[in-house]
Amino acid sequence: MNYADYIPVWNKLDENQRNTIISSSVRRTFKKGAFLHHGSSECTGLMLILSGQIRAYTTSSDGREITLYRLFDRDICLFSASCIMNSIQFDITLAAEKDSEVVVIPSETYKKIMNVSAPLANFTNEVMASRFSDVMWLVDQVMWKSFDKRLAEFLLNEAAIEGSDTLHTTHEIIGNHLGNPREVVTRMLKYFADEGMVRLSRGVIEITDEKALEELANA
Repeated sequence: MNYADYIPVWNKLDENQRNTIISSSVRRTFKKGAFLHHGSSECTGLMLILSGQIRAYTTSSDGREITLYRLFDRDICLFSASCIMNSIQFDITLAAEKDSEVVVIPSETYKKIMNVSAPLANFTNEVMASRFSDVMWLVDQVMWKSFDKRLAEFLLNEAAIEGSDTLHTTHEIIGNHLGNPREVVTRMLKYFADEGMVRLSRGVIEITDEKALEELANA
């Protein structure tokens, strides 16, 4: 792998720093459904996503989940190493949605180099700020956007990710992504089906009127 594909300031590190990161990194594979990181008590390390699809989510005190963002090929995850950032505790779980392969840079290694490398520290701050922006966007969506619009947008995004209008998923999984009970998802999907926007069958949602979903999502 080429670390410069993940860390743009790679060539601004000296040779010893680059070798330290390479020699301490660990390549790991995870099957679909496996957990990569769980909770703020862990500081797994900086993750570079080589392949697959990873879901980052948080869980409320009553057990409800909501997806914060997804990670794909060539993405980088800093929240799994939040201990490298002073005063930041972020309770996040990472789970593989597809078979995935990652490279983990130990937190202590990354932090030691970041503390003496201004380019790496600046890059880290930029990535962390970008992720916080993603989270704040989600908060804005949950607070101010109606559920029908959020669900329509979710279905369209899933179709784009999978490259297909036929989605193999369940109402419970969708509810976990959006932070809503399964029953709420079921009622709204039935409304979508009655309006001719989707066709429902067991474990499958087929988008039948993409334009109508787009109009709803953007209304």
